[in-house]
Formats: sequence, C-alpha cells, structure tokens
Amino acid sequence: MKLSFFLLPAGILLLAGCGVDTEDQNAGTEHKPEIPRDFPAMAVPSDNPLSGEKFTLGRRLFYDKKFAADYSVSCGSCHQQEAAFSDKGNPVSSGFHGLKGTRNAPGLTNAGYLPFLLWEGGVESLEKQALAPIVNPVEFNIHTDTLLKRLMADPAYPPLFSAAWGSPEINMERVTKSIATFQRYLVSGNSEFDKWNRGETNRMSESAKRGFDLFFGETGDCFHCHTGFNFTDQGFHNNSNAGSYADPGRYLLTSRDSDIGKFKTPTLRNVALSAPYMHNGSYSTLEEVVRNYNAGGKGHPNADILMRPLGLSDQDILDLVAFLESLTDTAFIQNPDFSDPGTLK
Repeated sequence: MKLSFFLLPAGILLLAGCGVDTEDQNAGTEHKPEIPRDFPAMAVPSDNPLSGEKFTLGRRLFYDKKFAADYSVSCGSCHQQEAAFSDKGNPVSSGFHGLKGTRNAPGLTNAGYLPFLLWEGGVESLEKQALAPIVNPVEFNIHTDTLLKRLMADPAYPPLFSAAWGSPEINMERVTKSIATFQRYLVSGNSEFDKWNRGETNRMSESAKRGFDLFFGETGDCFHCHTGFNFTDQGFHNNSNAGSYADPGRYLLTSRDSDIGKFKTPTLRNVALSAPYMHNGSYSTLEEVVRNYNAGGKGHPNADILMRPLGLSDQDILDLVAFLESLTDTAFIQNPDFSDPGTLK
C-alpha cells in the first residue's frame, strides 16, 4: 500500500484571504518554498505574503541573540536545524540566564501547515507565536522597546527591513512577521519514506516496510492520530504517558475537565531527530514511546479512548521504530538556506 496524501500540483501556495495590497506587505520579490508534489497548498496570511527578502530578514532575526535580555540565546538556540529545529537532547529548554522552561521545545518541521502552535494549542499563527518567547520571563525576558532599540542600532538591519518591507522602519509587527515567514519555508518532505512512497522501491528496509504496515493497520493503530501528509490529525489527545500530569495541557485554555492532560498531536516527520519526546521530554527514545503505547499507557483517568494494550511483539516494536526513523529528511536538516547565516554576535 502506498499513500496518496493530496492531488495538488507541486509548488502551489494558497493565499488565505487574498486581496490586501499595500506597499509594506508586498515589498520584495515573490519567492515560494519548495512544496513536494504530494503535499497540499500552504495557507499564507494575506497580510504577510512570502518574499525572498522577508525570508532573508527572518532567518537573520531567528538566529540573533539580541533577542535575549542577556544576549544568551536566540530562537535557533532551542530550535536547532540538526535536530529538525527542536532542542537536541534536552527535555526542556534553557532561556534567559539559563532558566529552565517546563515544556519540550517542539520541532519546526512543516510549521507553516500547523493551525495551532504550543502544546496546548494556545496560539493560532506563527506571527503570534513569534512574540511569545520574547516577552516570556524564562525565555528571552526582554521588553519589546529594548529589543527594537538593539535592532535599530545594528547597521545591518535597516537595509534588510527596507528590502523586505519597503522602508527601513523596524517595529514588532515586521519583526514577528519576518520570523514567521522564515518558518514557513521550513518544509520537509524528502525522507526515505517519501522516496519509497513515490516509487523508489529500494528506499526502505524490510523492517521499516513491516513497520509501515503496522503503523497504518489496526494492530499498531498509529494512523488514527498521526495521519495525512504531515502525520498529525492536528488534534489534542491524552496519551496516558503518566498517571497524572503536573501540566494540565489544553485544560489551561478551555477549563474543561475532559481536556486535562491533552496535548497537541505532533508531526512525526524527522521524529528520530527530536528526542526526547512528549510535552515534558519524559521519554528518551522512540522505543520507549512505542512501548508506552503498546502497554496502553499508564492509567491516566482521562486517557484517550484509543489508548489500549496493543499486544505488539518485540520485533513489531523494532519495526515501528524503523519506520519512524525512515521519516528523517537529511536534505532538510542540511539545507544551507535554513542555517545560521553566521554573521551574528
């Protein structure tokens, strides 16, 4: 069985709510990320159209440590390209003055396709999400006025803002929209699985192929939540990886008891690179994750109805891990266009 996710032609972008036409928004040269032919169009806000100049500016801002009050970290510190833009090896990330957060930093693979950001889904756009760590006292802990003064004092930025936005003015709206633009280019769809799914029959091991059958069958039963081209239903589930949670998850937003312990279903693309796993980084390996699902979780009273013992053998578990490893896109993590430009202090 091969997967046919969508029937849209390569490279098409869906501009949500087109029609806004201002000098600021349309400065720069039209430039689109490379969209695999079996991916859907990406919705792009009408007030933040894509451009190559905005991408260049957003990439520089993403890696700039001026964003932290003590110049210690940038967005790229917790979202590292080699780890599919997650925080490699860290259950939770360190921010301003080395302070520890409470959640695992999710990867940014295909972030432009996500309708909700943060583990509880509390932010609905990349533009809004870009502001969250700036003002967070544990992450960047910086006043926006201070940040803007730092950027204005850097002679590299006015021409970059002019190219991207039509004038050298530096403000928070332009900053967050530029970072969001960079993130929309982080498209990954060229893993060994993708190549195999597109007809290159020698691209996956026999173990990974068996894992594919388990994943998309009722035995492994992974596909109900990890579905579609991005391997996520975009929903929220309690997977019972603990008997109780210090973090109530989506309940923080809804105050509904039924949402206690529910967290956003992450994409599984590049999942082998983004350990540790779960909202709190409580599992170190993919095998540990699969074994938790095989056991049916740990008895949380609000566990998802899909959580049940699966009866997988040790070989089944290894085969599922092999399939998950086949979702690694090495071209994505090595793409020099996404790397730190290397000119920042």
